[in-house]
Amino acid sequence: MMRHALDGLTVLDFTHIGAGPTCTMLLADMGARVIKVEPPQGELGRQLGPAWIGDDSALYHAFNRNKLGLSLDLKTPQGVEVARTLARTADVLVESMRPGVMQRIGLGYDVLSAHNPGLVYASISAYGQDGPYAERPGVDGIIQADSGLMSIIGTPASEPCKVQAPVVDVFTGYVAALGILAKMMERRRDGKGGQLDINLLNAALALQQPSIAGYLADGVLPKRQGSAAPYSAPNEAFETADGWIMVAAYNGGRWDRLCEVLGRVDLIHDQRFETSATRVANREAMRDTLGPLFKAQPSEHWLAVLRKVDVLCTRVADYTDLVGHPQVAANAMIAGMSHPALGTIQVPGFPINSRESNAVPHAPAPALGEHSADILASFGFSRGAIAELLDRKVIGSRHPRTAP
Repeated sequence: MMRHALDGLTVLDFTHIGAGPTCTMLLADMGARVIKVEPPQGELGRQLGPAWIGDDSALYHAFNRNKLGLSLDLKTPQGVEVARTLARTADVLVESMRPGVMQRIGLGYDVLSAHNPGLVYASISAYGQDGPYAERPGVDGIIQADSGLMSIIGTPASEPCKVQAPVVDVFTGYVAALGILAKMMERRRDGKGGQLDINLLNAALALQQPSIAGYLADGVLPKRQGSAAPYSAPNEAFETADGWIMVAAYNGGRWDRLCEVLGRVDLIHDQRFETSATRVANREAMRDTLGPLFKAQPSEHWLAVLRKVDVLCTRVADYTDLVGHPQVAANAMIAGMSHPALGTIQVPGFPINSRESNAVPHAPAPALGEHSADILASFGFSRGAIAELLDRKVIGSRHPRTAP
């Protein structure tokens, strides 16, 4: 079962907001014991809203399920020493500080690996650990702009647009989790860990492989085309009498059947539209021709007749449609978490073998410092030592959870 694939793996999570927490959440979803280490005021992701679930943002709850919470002040020597103690027996450490910060406070890879040569140390940053931009801060929107992604999103007449979902953050998290698992496989062979350099810029470029490859091939800058795919047509949204549908009919057989359903068989032999490439070249004329035909009937009419002849199509859904989507329900991708103070919280679930993986409720994101004392006890700290760290505010604890 995927939920137990990484049982026995201990991960220290020094990350915040999106990319890092996505990575460590995936590891936690697969059974790793993930210890989320936060400063006394909590990580920034707790404060980014709307929307809110209790006192914390929905973003925080979305990215931090199945983790244990430790509040630790790394600005104190005692806090750094606590972190070093945890790192001596941990399998993985993931951090998303600016390059050089962990090194400066005494938690760099060279220091920690000297005591734990098997440690897999993943550093997630905006631009990478070295190079001319290494020290520049960056978040999802900044990297969407700097990577060229915003230049291809929107319509020809629109201002630059970004993907509203933090796709670069999330994809970077998946890339980081993949890198960690690959490094763990290497460790099984030679017993050695290592450092991973994962950054948002690299992930954003990988996310755009077809578009960037096209530009490298012909030197032509891609244009913003709204819903249309730049490499095939029709592969875009059309307005109907009561909404919008997405249609993908760019191969020969489906294009022919689309023309038949629309009552325009003459278009099959129109030289402008004979192939996907010529339709891409004459996309504006194609849309001018097909657009009025689609507007003549409601969406359900077109979906029924197009599916009958195996033309790919679907309604352009919003999130209201999504939560009622029968296949989303069948895939069990809206997962529940039972929070002792807030009741049931729903978030998108784990996407691999989703029915099995989300059948068991996920644990909710931890309250700030919720498991601090228990975590330190499991690493051999005595009751007296824990009490002293609490008294000095080196660690914090909010347990049990309380309603806002």
